[in-house]
Amino acid sequence: MGNKVVTFTEQQLEDYQEGEGIESPVGSAEQQQVGDCEEGVHKRFREVSPDIVPRCMTGNEPVTIHVPREKMEKLPELRNIYVGLPNLFQENPFRHRICEVFSRDGKGNLSFEDFLDMLSVFSEQAPRDIKVFYAFKIYGKISSLEDFDEDELLGPSDLEQTLRLLTRNELTPEEVTQACEKVVEESDVDGDGKLSFMEFEHVITRAPDFLSTFHIRI
Repeated sequence: MGNKVVTFTEQQLEDYQEGEGIESPVGSAEQQQVGDCEEGVHKRFREVSPDIVPRCMTGNEPVTIHVPREKMEKLPELRNIYVGLPNLFQENPFRHRICEVFSRDGKGNLSFEDFLDMLSVFSEQAPRDIKVFYAFKIYGKISSLEDFDEDELLGPSDLEQTLRLLTRNELTPEEVTQACEKVVEESDVDGDGKLSFMEFEHVITRAPDFLSTFHIRI
């Protein structure tokens, strides 16, 4: 099992976008116009930063125009997450990392194409394996002590920081450590003290509310 990480092709991601009814913003025609002047998803994207995003996007603008991470994090659907009870939401502690994962510059600044990718993954129609893959990337390297991008493994500090964020620091440090040790003990098949993607998948798919909470609706 080791360091194996599942990757997905551009065609697969495009298929998921089509399943959501979202077309890729950049086609073969340079003159392709996006947004149809304030319609649908483009309208929502422009509302985040109307001073940067034009009413209609043409040519390469869906890729070259970026909304800063600080503004994207203020998007209500990204700032708050559903916690399982009717009309009950709480602040999303992962919004910063979500922006980083879906931005091509790695700094959280999103183009319209990045925005579409994010909505596709968080849509209700996205397959579970795609959601698990991106959850792994989002939860990885939350702690700067773990070089997730280098070895693509979730280490102890990643797991502990993730649990603190999920529980909003309601657990004591001892409880956090014990919970993470139990997760590693039950899921670390190769005994390296970290979780590979496949080991993480085994953990997350046992969470009954994962699919319902890993979701953004615009």
